[in-house]
Amino acid sequence: MPILISPSVLNADLANLTDEIGRIGAADFVHLDVMDNHFVPNITFGLPVVERVLATTSVPADVHLMIEAPDVWAPGYAEAGAASVTFHAEASNAPVRLARELRAKGARAGLALRPATPIEGYLDLLDEFDMVLVMTVEPGFGGQSFITGTLPKIRRTRSAITARGGDIWVQVDGGISRDTIGTAAAAGANMFVAGSAVYSAEDPNAEITALRAAATSAYTS
Repeated sequence: MPILISPSVLNADLANLTDEIGRIGAADFVHLDVMDNHFVPNITFGLPVVERVLATTSVPADVHLMIEAPDVWAPGYAEAGAASVTFHAEASNAPVRLARELRAKGARAGLALRPATPIEGYLDLLDEFDMVLVMTVEPGFGGQSFITGTLPKIRRTRSAITARGGDIWVQVDGGISRDTIGTAAAAGANMFVAGSAVYSAEDPNAEITALRAAATSAYTS
């Protein structure tokens, strides 16, 4: 399973996204957090900004929709060229149908779960998704501390994926740093969203390299 680093621009200068993404050339993806101030108590940007970002960068976009009605809005991000589109299980009325639509439009389909949302209700449907995002903080704001209570869910998710086979990534988002990435990787995560750890570093690309090395050495699944 590949070890992937997807820095979040939530901690970058949102007024200069093209330049900020240019600072993370060592990244595998750029994580774009779309918030609507309804599903989460914060607001960032929407489809027009993402479309512009996609037109001005070669880094694949990992779009995380923290919005209401993703069944309506998510396909547009796939059509715009996002490499991966993740929506929240708590917000979607028909997650399997939406995942299939995203895949049909050429994007990887990701299912996100808040820290308190169990994975068990989705285990029989794992083949419908390309990625499961286990939120390791409450979604909405960057700079939060990693919730260690999410580790058992990461382990259960990875165990279920391993048991059935298939190329399904496990992503973690929230509080990821050199201090926490190894623990998350040892639990079975292979894709890591790091915002403040990367963008507060003097050399973001060196930090990405260090994070990838730490995750690679700890990953055992």
